[in-house]
Amino acid sequence: MRSVWRSRLPAHGPAAPLREWLLEPDSLTARCLRHCRGFRVRVLRQGRFRPLADDAAQGRLPVREVLLECDGVAVVFAHSALSTVRSGRLGRWFGRLGSRSLGSLLFTYPGFRRGPIEFLRIERGHPLHRRVCEVAGEAASYWARRSRHHLGGSSVLVTEVFLRELPAPV
Repeated sequence: MRSVWRSRLPAHGPAAPLREWLLEPDSLTARCLRHCRGFRVRVLRQGRFRPLADDAAQGRLPVREVLLECDGVAVVFAHSALSTVRSGRLGRWFGRLGSRSLGSLLFTYPGFRRGPIEFLRIERGHPLHRRVCEVAGEAASYWARRSRHHLGGSSVLVTEVFLRELPAPV
């Protein structure tokens, strides 16, 4: 079963407030900071790995997977993959993020351009479903969005999977 990313959320898609989170045009890090008292990025893995079929890349590329946590609760699983092994400045920054969010770089450095946001309901059989269930618990599906961020000739594809717990405004 091949999943097809869509440029629009379906009308029968998620209800608010999840829909509002999926449609957030800016940084999810900034939104989390507005909606919780304690924000944390927990790095699950980072290194050179084979990209997922959805990443539309080949070879072993720099990949980073993290959980965004609000007040101790994991709310977003993020999978990011660089477009090439040698990604210049972007690759150096990516490798040095540590426990900082990638959004803190993508939305503050003026050279980045964000491509269109796409949406998908990730179900069993999708390459990210198993990974998400390992850290967030078993569920039939999760809603996700992705977008490509460009800096010069390099780019990073960021896929954000929304978990069941989303913070309400504090």
